[in-house]
Amino acid sequence: MSDRRLVTQRVLPHPREAVYAALTDPAALARWWGPTGFTNTFEQCDPRPGGLWRFVMHGPDGHDYLNECRFAELAPPSRFVVDHVSAPHFVLTLTLEEDETGTRLDWCQEFDSADICAQIAGFAVDANEQNLDRLAAVLAAA
Repeated sequence: MSDRRLVTQRVLPHPREAVYAALTDPAALARWWGPTGFTNTFEQCDPRPGGLWRFVMHGPDGHDYLNECRFAELAPPSRFVVDHVSAPHFVLTLTLEEDETGTRLDWCQEFDSADICAQIAGFAVDANEQNLDRLAAVLAAA
């Protein structure tokens, strides 16, 4: 973690194309996006550069979290960049590289300031790992 970035990495035992599909297929994305216990309602998910992604994350505590993003860059099967325009603003960059056992996914959230990053890190570090656990489960079930 740098002062403005939260970074994690995971090796998934699946081809890059399958991992990338789980990032850009709205039905798959809705199943794994968010920490453990969260569900999603997608209002709009247009996975193309400049496309909008509006959704509500439903927390296990009953709270709803509105999100608005813009797909900034999609370069199959290696790069996925989303601009999270609702607060807190960040840019999420996912990079996929072939690995001898599957695909290495590098996850990087870059915030506007070190202060915002520090505030978010308290829950987002674990939440990002849970996101990747859920992604792994969706890929394993495919």
